[in-house]
Amino acid sequence: MLNLIFGLTTVKVCQWVMQHHIGFMNMITLPDWSRVLLILLFMDFFGQYAPHFIMHKIKWMWKLHMIHHSDTKVDVTTGTRHHPGEWLIREVSTIIGIVIIGVPVGFYFLYRSVAALFTHFNHANVRVPLWIDKPISWIFVSPNMHKVHHHYMRPYTDSNYSNIFSLWDRLFHTFRYDDPKNLRYGLDVLDDKHDESLGYQFKLPFDKTIKTDY
Repeated sequence: MLNLIFGLTTVKVCQWVMQHHIGFMNMITLPDWSRVLLILLFMDFFGQYAPHFIMHKIKWMWKLHMIHHSDTKVDVTTGTRHHPGEWLIREVSTIIGIVIIGVPVGFYFLYRSVAALFTHFNHANVRVPLWIDKPISWIFVSPNMHKVHHHYMRPYTDSNYSNIFSLWDRLFHTFRYDDPKNLRYGLDVLDDKHDESLGYQFKLPFDKTIKTDY
């Protein structure tokens, strides 16, 4: 239901910004390839980096986001492991980005497709050799880079917020890198045995016995 409602809403917003020439991309003339690149870059900021960073800093938002981090066996399913409340936060931020940037409907769907590809690949239970993965992380978010974000303790937990481009993490000094074999997934404030309990996960944001200093 959330996908349907917000999907239709987002399409309408894209149509509205184009009809009224809103957003900085509608104020400048660029080659198509550079428009694609800039829209993907800035949508990665508004759709992923900004809301992700904020959810790690505001307590009630962090309690929603903890569900994503509670997975102790990070794999492709982890990419869609989100509380509905977190999803709403991300979608609102995405719509704000569309208005500021000026994103056509086709470019929005392109962004969603690319974002989904990176989300599922970077969470997948695959081991990419460091000599391949590390150079990738200079520009893009790589599997090993993102898995650092799922380490059970800070400061690694508070790092690597982007989804497509590593630029934002490097620019704002939130970039971290390590070999996945040195990582442990989950959160130090949660009981690992409940990581696959649906009831526990939905109640987690409202459980006052779970302590956090965010």
